[in-house]
Amino acid sequence: MSSSAPRRGLRGRRSECEALDRLVADAKAGQSQALVLRGEAGVGKSALVEHLVGNAAGCQVLRAAGVESEMELAFAGLHQLCVPVVGHLDRLPGPQRDALSIAFGMRAGNAPDRFLVGLAVLSLLAEVAEQRPLVCVVDDTQWLDRVSAQTLAFVARRLLVEPVALVFAVRAPTQGPGDDRLTGLPELEIRGLRESDARALLDAVFPGRLDEGVRDRIVAETRGNPLALLELTRGLTAAELAGGFGRPDAQPLASQIEQSFLRRVGGLPAQAQRLLLAAAAEPVGDPSLLRRAAERLDIGADAAAAAEAAGLIEFGARVRFRHPLVRSAAYRAADPADRRDVHRALAEATDPDSDPDRRAWHRAHAAVEPDEAVAGELERSADRAQARGGIAAAAAFLRRATELTPDPARRGARAVAAARATFEAGAPDEALELLAAAQLGPTDELLRGRLARLRGQIVYARRRGGEALPLLLDAANQLKRVDDRQAREAYLEAVGAAVFAGHLNGGIGVREAAEAARAAPRGPQPPRQVDVLLDGLATQFVEGYVPAAPLLKRALHAFRRDAERNDGDIMRWLWLTWMVAGDLWDDEAWHELTTHAVRAARQAGALNFLPLALTYRASVHVHAGEFDLASALIEESDAITEVTGNSPLGYASLVLVAWRGEDAQAAALIQAQGQWATTWGEGRAVGLGHYLTAVLYNGLGQYQAALASAERAGEHDDLAVVGFALVELVEAGARADAPDAAAAALRRLEERAGASGTDWALGVLARSKALLSDGHAADLLYREAIERLQRSRIAVDLARTHLVYGEWLRRENRRRDAREHLRTAYEMLRGFGAQAFAERARRELLATGETVRQRAVDVREALTAQEAQIAQLAAGGKTNSEIGAELFISPRTVEWHLRKVFTKLDVNSRNKLRGVLA
Repeated sequence: MSSSAPRRGLRGRRSECEALDRLVADAKAGQSQALVLRGEAGVGKSALVEHLVGNAAGCQVLRAAGVESEMELAFAGLHQLCVPVVGHLDRLPGPQRDALSIAFGMRAGNAPDRFLVGLAVLSLLAEVAEQRPLVCVVDDTQWLDRVSAQTLAFVARRLLVEPVALVFAVRAPTQGPGDDRLTGLPELEIRGLRESDARALLDAVFPGRLDEGVRDRIVAETRGNPLALLELTRGLTAAELAGGFGRPDAQPLASQIEQSFLRRVGGLPAQAQRLLLAAAAEPVGDPSLLRRAAERLDIGADAAAAAEAAGLIEFGARVRFRHPLVRSAAYRAADPADRRDVHRALAEATDPDSDPDRRAWHRAHAAVEPDEAVAGELERSADRAQARGGIAAAAAFLRRATELTPDPARRGARAVAAARATFEAGAPDEALELLAAAQLGPTDELLRGRLARLRGQIVYARRRGGEALPLLLDAANQLKRVDDRQAREAYLEAVGAAVFAGHLNGGIGVREAAEAARAAPRGPQPPRQVDVLLDGLATQFVEGYVPAAPLLKRALHAFRRDAERNDGDIMRWLWLTWMVAGDLWDDEAWHELTTHAVRAARQAGALNFLPLALTYRASVHVHAGEFDLASALIEESDAITEVTGNSPLGYASLVLVAWRGEDAQAAALIQAQGQWATTWGEGRAVGLGHYLTAVLYNGLGQYQAALASAERAGEHDDLAVVGFALVELVEAGARADAPDAAAAALRRLEERAGASGTDWALGVLARSKALLSDGHAADLLYREAIERLQRSRIAVDLARTHLVYGEWLRRENRRRDAREHLRTAYEMLRGFGAQAFAERARRELLATGETVRQRAVDVREALTAQEAQIAQLAAGGKTNSEIGAELFISPRTVEWHLRKVFTKLDVNSRNKLRGVLA
């Protein structure tokens, strides 16, 4: 490529160059920056990248470029960027080092979560940047493999105070999955040159006179695109240009540029064209590999000289095309038979030990018809890709293996495997297409059951309504004849789907699902945790809460007992065990399951699961009165879902809103969430919304509204909703002069709490009985409730019990006793941040004649949610590296936050920080 080309591409780019220069200066000053250069093909992004690199004196530069043919190979782009600094891996924490080593194929091991790999890359870049500022450049990001793009976008969002600049050049409009995750990062749109600069560039490359009208037309039709101005005039005679005969046609500009390259490729000798084709099909840019393939294709040495002389490619330490459009033009111009020959030669030239996956991929492209040997190799490559964490790559290999499988039965099995991998990679529509293809061939009963189950799982993942229920039940009915284990898991998934659909189920309800599950085979003996959980839920929805309680307690005990050695089951079934624990008022199981789930997710870097675990853990903190910790976890969960692109989880946020009781729009917000859930048929969310509205209105003292909401929440037997709603209904009924409604709710509550037997359950039962009692009996019941709740983790219910006991004592004219409990309630509730309930306590205190002092501002109120979380972890003895690993930020960022915490709290050491927070 001509050395003057980049300089010509910078004509009229002063402001863009200055922006990139500032980026490097900021990185040198220790201010991390990420920037997306977005523009059409040929507009000058690569020239700006070269300017950035050329002006990064004193910085270390890492580079990578997306290659269209490598988009299915997981971590290919990331490996390309990081390979110069892998020598620093030994400085990373063990789990991060192992994850990145496995992802790069440097060692074998269990598949790492791709976001643990992201944390490892973040730590690696931060470590390298400690020596000197680092500039990372990724060109043609639209062609990065999805996992690399997702990982680098994650890193870009987590960099804060490291001396690192991270620049992505991406084509607009979007042409691939590589820039899916870049949304929200700072962008610099690269437009065509101004008319005067475009005319000057055209004059510089065209030696003769040019008709003014033709010049104006070329400038207008290229829209100032530098590469178009440089390329569209090549290969045309002066006469053609002067007369306007060779003007750009009506194709898109990128196509016009590619057509220009096609003409130039077509003008080369046949062997030079064949060499360009081989280089286009070989994405690594390895000159020795290309040379070995050329020998197999009988391409002579003079072919390289001809291709290089045409200015289309460079052969150096790496093989580089002048522009990605040259690569696509060289590949597209070739005959399909020539392409297969080239891929066959590349497969033969690729080392099967060091790079088996690319070898298999080339063999697949060389195949003319189904070939079991090639399909089998692709299937094995899929397993390796899976082991490296590249589920998207595994899906691509399995899809191609399916196409090349000659045996129809084996093709169906591979199609199901490909569909599962495709679904897990986030492409449900493609997964359903593969399932449909699998059904066209011969299937046995096991395969049909697996097909049906996967289809049900896909439907459930899209919408947690009742659409998945009949599909999962059908799958379970098929599987029970051939695989007891899978059948019982499918029945449990069906019952779970029915639970979420609730009263909005269509023809099949939760009872019907439970009855079908009770007819399932017994399964393995001794039963697994999931088997006991299935039996317990089926019993609850057929026979009732009381008969099911012992079975469900056993299931929770089994999950808690095996938590340390079985992270997989904890994470896989938390969505159900969490609700069961709540339904049983088992606060210890709540605490243990969520604690272990968050720890396991953090250790594994399982960011697809971690937001769910954080959400459930946040709710535990709300009930413990630790609203600030809950808020920090909710903020962390939202930040992770923003990075991963998954749907945010709003449950814990609504629980916090209801208990805080300070948002004037809280009721509307909760109701809107319920209405939204109705649109896809998630009935349990509707019941949950009514329960949370009852909590809100009870806090505000609007008891009639609370009664109406609690009654609606208790209309249906929603798991982990109806029991809590009964508690609210008793209090609202007692205050709203609705004794019959309160008494009926108390009878139902007494049955459930007795079967549960936990201090939490018996404590709220005693409080509820006291609300409907008089005299000495009420006094004893209030005291029993306080005693029991003091032994539980549920501080919000303990505080509310002090509140209602104090209210009762004041009405009994026992003002001194009333003040004691009301003061306790007020301090607890204000400390939690439960403003509405605290205001109830304040009003009652004033009525006793007590002077209510304003509470001093908690030191933690001066901190943001993330600062509070970091302060707590630092006070608990964790190092900056350990905190960074837990919160998916770098140690330098932790240090930066801690400096702000120390300043805000006026401390200068962790020991003093512990004292202030205590």
